[in-house]
Amino acid sequence: MLWWKTFHIIFVITWFAGVFYLPRLFVYHAQAQDAVSLERFKVMERKLYFGISTPSAVLTLITGSTLWLKYGFGGTWLQYKLMLVLILVLYHLWCFKYLADFKKGRNTRSHIFYRWFNEVPVLLLVMIVALVVVKPF
Repeated sequence: MLWWKTFHIIFVITWFAGVFYLPRLFVYHAQAQDAVSLERFKVMERKLYFGISTPSAVLTLITGSTLWLKYGFGGTWLQYKLMLVLILVLYHLWCFKYLADFKKGRNTRSHIFYRWFNEVPVLLLVMIVALVVVKPF
């Protein structure tokens, strides 16, 4: 089971790398003016979302579910963690909506919005790690 935990941590790290970097690309994409840059950002965003972030998210959920089934509920802290993971999944899907908007040239958000949007996974990461390590409940 330690291998499952090892891979779970690796996939969590790569998933978070994606949800940290994708909104940062949105910041730069929202600022871009020339056609070459706009197309380059579309390619980068698509490859990051579908090539790294989404596979990592799926593998995180698979390995996490396997650990959960093996060890069962660990207390109230785990219920809160799972709630935060659900919020992270919704955030990931929200990123897909913005990805689609950029792809179709329908982005209506400013780079400042995306700078704030980029902070959401930071807060989720802090809360999830604190729950896992401290187990306050």
